[in-house]
Amino acid sequence: MTIAKLSVTAVDCPDPTALAHFYQQVLGGEIKNEGKPWVDLHLPDGARLAFQEAPGFVAPSWPSAKESQQLHFDLRVTDMAAAQERVLALGARALDLDDDGGKRDFRVFADPAGHPFCLIHP
Repeated sequence: MTIAKLSVTAVDCPDPTALAHFYQQVLGGEIKNEGKPWVDLHLPDGARLAFQEAPGFVAPSWPSAKESQQLHFDLRVTDMAAAQERVLALGARALDLDDDGGKRDFRVFADPAGHPFCLIHP
């Protein structure tokens, strides 16, 4: 028997509206509460991401054995090259693109606020 169901994943950031727009371009969905300290992104599959204003926000370090990366998203894509080009154009920053010639099934990026996320290719 489960205790709970996941309701929302909340992400601290300096500009909730801007980060919600970044993830909307990557994942789709509808933004609610734009311009407020808490902005929701309702994804097409029913999941919800929330972006919470955090004054003094410091982006996590990746990779770091001394500091926690806090959390990261694994985002499955069908075309790694096209997805990489699009997220970089949207303001992502490459952290680790060495996928060993396609042998490693992921590449690591940071969103515009500095949170790490991976593009995963099946």
